Amino acid sequence: MRLLAVMCAGLVVIPATLSSVRADDKGEKKVPAVLNYKMEGLNGKEVDLSRYAGKVVLIVNVASRCGYTPQYKGLEALHEKYAKDGLVVLGVPSNDFGKQEPGTSEDIAKFCDSKYHVKFDMLAKVGVKGQEQVPLYKYLTSKETNPKSAGPIKWNFTKFLIGRNGEIVARFEPGVTPESSQVANAIEVELAKN
Repeated sequence: MRLLAVMCAGLVVIPATLSSVRADDKGEKKVPAVLNYKMEGLNGKEVDLSRYAGKVVLIVNVASRCGYTPQYKGLEALHEKYAKDGLVVLGVPSNDFGKQEPGTSEDIAKFCDSKYHVKFDMLAKVGVKGQEQVPLYKYLTSKETNPKSAGPIKWNFTKFLIGRNGEIVARFEPGVTPESSQVANAIEVELAKN
């Protein structure tokens, strides 16, 4: 289970404010609002999303029993190709669509490791829509905070790309695979920015 802790630096939301930046008076790095959340990893440990500030982040709601589940392979390929350049892939398990993620954190971690050898960060299972929607997904889908691509999540494997500056720069619906040139090009454009 040593790999589990490395693979699953994942995340359940502990609410935070939707302020645009967080910084103290000592000149610490400002944290974009989209990363101003603390969440729980599959390993049960708290993860402060602010640690991803300055990175390009691809946030994807995932499920183990979905027709799109093979996209784990493409997400892992993106992680392997671009992590060294500053890309973070965050998998967010959700049981909101067709009850396609019924397992526990341990079940999800075992599945991701054994079936797809996932090494990118995984979050603990959360609600991404409706009354159970966590604050991170409220932020990602709200017209006020995401005027370009707001709207409810329609299904598993919806992808949000966050630029180094903390802006939501793209949204890819489930049918757009991680291997598509559309996704790769958007990631490369954001990685090239300093």
